[in-house]
Amino acid sequence: MRAVILANRQSGTNRQDAEVLERACTAFGEGCEIITLDPDTDLSDLIDHKINEGAEAVISAGGDGTAMAIANAMLGREVPMGVLPMGTFNYFTRGLGMSEVPEEAAAQLRDGEAHDIRIGQVNGRAFLNNASLGVYPAILKKREAIYDRWGRHRVVAYWSVIKTILQTQHRMKLSITADGTTHEVKTPLVFIARSAYQLDVFGLDGAETISEDGFATFVIHARSRMDLMRLAVTLAARKMPPRQDFTLIRAHEVVIEHQGKAQPPFLTAFDGEKARLSAPLRLSMSEAPLRILTPKSTPQKTEDHIAA
Repeated sequence: MRAVILANRQSGTNRQDAEVLERACTAFGEGCEIITLDPDTDLSDLIDHKINEGAEAVISAGGDGTAMAIANAMLGREVPMGVLPMGTFNYFTRGLGMSEVPEEAAAQLRDGEAHDIRIGQVNGRAFLNNASLGVYPAILKKREAIYDRWGRHRVVAYWSVIKTILQTQHRMKLSITADGTTHEVKTPLVFIARSAYQLDVFGLDGAETISEDGFATFVIHARSRMDLMRLAVTLAARKMPPRQDFTLIRAHEVVIEHQGKAQPPFLTAFDGEKARLSAPLRLSMSEAPLRILTPKSTPQKTEDHIAA
């Protein structure tokens, strides 16, 4: 397979990561190329250029945020996309049943199968695993500062959750319209899931909605920092929170706006990245498909992985 690997600039910045990328490239075979991305890279133009040069697959090397950005640029293309697990959590690749060792994952992609799937979009921007607003984007902001000081580790990510919750007081007043039905809510966190695998990890319901190209939207009921802390500890232990802690809204299209006339932008997180998006937030499935490479498997196993 003549593959082009698009690597997050955080990947390959030390010798160990660079060697991992080289081994993954070798696994794809002759003609593989590694390109390091920077914030100014125009992904669509770069991908167009590489496909015109003969690339047979475009491979994301990084975390879920990197995969999300590349998936957004790959929608509707005939050339398939693959993902190497080189991030902190790698929910997307784990949901596809891939090895967490990048060179082994590269071999799985080289010998794998291409499938067309639809992915979630919020205000036209693609996401693969989840989107959220409220306390979680604040957690990401805190996590970045902690990463800069202590490095990118899962323990550090969990500490950023605790630290942010201890400082949180704000609850949002929102109107959530799901498939035409409006819910008036007051909540510190709305979490919209598109990864059945991630829900399974945390013992949450909603996987069947995702397999039907829908969204599992969790509205958290926490009224205090202690309520949020109990919820965080429960999820960290990979247990199902009590049903009174949240409302699960299942829908194929979701619109979220502030109650009242004022509609300031939402600080929104999706797949570990964050951005301010204009209100209302409109969530729907992509019209154009994403052609994704997955490991070879039985038909039922492949179907289960893609639903994840």
